[in-house]
Amino acid sequence: MIKNYIIIAWRNLFRNKAFSLINILGLALGMTCSLLIMLWVHDEKSIDGFHENDANLYSIYERQYHDGIIDAGHQAPGVLVEELKNKFPEVKYATHHAWNDVNTFEANGKILKERGNYGGADFFNVFTFPLIEGSASSALKSLSDIAISRKMAEDFFGSPEKAIGQSIRFDNTKDLKVTAVFENITNKSSMRFDYLLNWEVFLEKNSWARDWNNNGPLAYVVLQGNVDVTDFRNRLKDFLDLYRKKDENFRVELDIQKYSDIYLHSNFTNGEATGGRIQYVILFSIVAIFILVIACVNFMNLSTARSIKRAKEIGIRKVVGAVRGSLIWQFIGEAFLTVAFAFALSIMFVMFLLPLFNMITQKQIVFPVNSFYFWLSFGGLALLTGLVSGSYPALYLSSFKPVSVLKGSTRFSGGTLQFRKGLVVFQFVLSIVLIVGTIVISMQVDYVQSINLGYDRQDLIYVPLEGSLIDKYQLFKEQALLESGVKSVTRMSAAPSNIQPSTDGVIWEGKDPNSKLQFSFVATGYDFLKTLNGQMVQGRDFSKDFASDSIGYIINEKAANIIGYKDPVGMPLTFWDKKGAIVGVMKDVHFNSLHTPIDAIVIRLGENLEYGTALIRVDGSKTKEALASLEKICKQLNPQFPFTYQFSDDEYQKLYKSEQIVSKLSNAFAFLGIFISCLGLLGLAMFTAEQRTKEIGVRKVLGASLHSLFGLLSKELIVLVTISLLIASPLAWYIMENWLKDYAYRIELSWWMFTLAGGSAMIIALVTVSFQTVKALLENPVESLRAE
Repeated sequence: MIKNYIIIAWRNLFRNKAFSLINILGLALGMTCSLLIMLWVHDEKSIDGFHENDANLYSIYERQYHDGIIDAGHQAPGVLVEELKNKFPEVKYATHHAWNDVNTFEANGKILKERGNYGGADFFNVFTFPLIEGSASSALKSLSDIAISRKMAEDFFGSPEKAIGQSIRFDNTKDLKVTAVFENITNKSSMRFDYLLNWEVFLEKNSWARDWNNNGPLAYVVLQGNVDVTDFRNRLKDFLDLYRKKDENFRVELDIQKYSDIYLHSNFTNGEATGGRIQYVILFSIVAIFILVIACVNFMNLSTARSIKRAKEIGIRKVVGAVRGSLIWQFIGEAFLTVAFAFALSIMFVMFLLPLFNMITQKQIVFPVNSFYFWLSFGGLALLTGLVSGSYPALYLSSFKPVSVLKGSTRFSGGTLQFRKGLVVFQFVLSIVLIVGTIVISMQVDYVQSINLGYDRQDLIYVPLEGSLIDKYQLFKEQALLESGVKSVTRMSAAPSNIQPSTDGVIWEGKDPNSKLQFSFVATGYDFLKTLNGQMVQGRDFSKDFASDSIGYIINEKAANIIGYKDPVGMPLTFWDKKGAIVGVMKDVHFNSLHTPIDAIVIRLGENLEYGTALIRVDGSKTKEALASLEKICKQLNPQFPFTYQFSDDEYQKLYKSEQIVSKLSNAFAFLGIFISCLGLLGLAMFTAEQRTKEIGVRKVLGASLHSLFGLLSKELIVLVTISLLIASPLAWYIMENWLKDYAYRIELSWWMFTLAGGSAMIIALVTVSFQTVKALLENPVESLRAE
């Protein structure tokens, strides 16, 4: 019996080659899309979950209450974890971790830049970064110890074995001893570094981190296996009260979040971890379902439409004793055979497209050939696809009455016709939602990339001030300004796209003593506004002509509004107990991501800082000459450090890496959804033209024009796409409005976006069916009337 079903299914596939090809290709594309997204989602969910202590590994974050606001973030005092180990027996291991630095190392005649960090003594016990050489307990024991990656060991010493015990010079200031070599960081880790220094080195360089009133470093704990986590959180909440002066207007609580959850749930709302990248995981999971459903609808529609062709076969089978159940399984079996072909084709598509997909998503996903979980999941997806796509056609076809069939009176009922139309509407609802999403995402990405930030990021270059350049900054600036192509030079304590610190240590006349409003701050050199091409609203930039500028401050419009001075220039302002006066008000500038509102900023003079970044404005037509000149100057003044630079525009683009990826993927998926829908329309158009051959012939004989006939055959499609647009518009508006809420600065949804999406779907659909329709219209009516 099963063999017979397979033979019949095989014959039906090859008897209707065009429809079979459309079905197989549509299902294959839908499954390919679903599989790629499934691999991406699995990769996203697996980030940071590989650590052996994953079940008990937590990050500590602060929740701050002030001025009716609740702020939260993964930051803590730099001396917290040792106290936690002393006061909480539940804490098995604990370590601090700081943001990545790029430093210069020298060994064996090689000078290279490496990106790294600082870690506590427990770091390699907390996190599972396998050690090739050395031990977790002694890797970062003393101030002169350094742990390096396999890559760094091979770059400097040839191998991990040769690196152990070797000396390596750090920033041309001190020599460190290699005490451990760890395996290169896996792409499953959100934490990326090539070296680790002892945590006390960080505290020596950043004494502010020892103050319990400050925060910034990251803190992680591994709890004992039998700990009541809820009880631990309750006891941890007010722990800082033991070390900070009580302030009713500024309260700080501690809380924990599972470390492997942070990658997908990094945003905070009212002090609680909420969204983040998980929104993209959910969004693309929905897209995968949409596209697979569109493909399944194609199969259902075409199978139902062609049911008339199989009516006699079904009638005869029922007359000779076939029961409905056996017919249902036969037709579902045929669906599974189609899905099997689509399954094999989708595997080939995925293997072919995976390198391109990795390039777009900036992933390193490999096809999991040896993964039982993968084949089980994908096999389950194929079975589900077969059931969903084959169930309705099987139930419908098996319901034919043999008497009606053999009399030749089988016709589509009104309910069946409406169901088929409903499937087409459903397809185009999903397709229009995808098109609207593509339009909105692309426009928002273009908006954040082209918005006037308040400064000109074009032709602006960042050069890190390190080594001898710190003391020789003035000489560097003087020599650079003499070179062709260099227009202006200044310095900042941090690059414009990375201004993150905040403080409540700003005081002005009339300030509410209970206010703890936060201000961002940065130190700059002379010619700051000139180099950024920024604008002053009032006052002036820092100038060498005014000695008092050493205690002067520039504020932005947002800060001026908070402070409330009617005429702020010349008015007193105190920053971190240093009394001074406001010398200027700068027009608001978007230094950070547009996801967040503009911060109130206080700028102080920092011409002689011992750290920071040089900002160089160059002539866009002489960029290469300017870079060559800057490299020459840096090699002369700072020979122990390789010349490095970044373009401001490139650094700004990095803030929106996720959006750029989403935009590219949404374009691809919208195209794929429309393409699969149009495959179904093409099949229906072929069948409709075939079924209405005689009608078309009669109408042509009676004088109907090609234009009127095309309108007759296309009218139903226009109505269905219009209905789809009316249904899809509110759904798309709701989805995209929620996506845009994540931006403080965003585009507004407009009616034309939905009209454009519906019009695009309409045009694509008409173009798809027009070829087959016109072909039928151009046939000789005599031949049409002769057709059986």
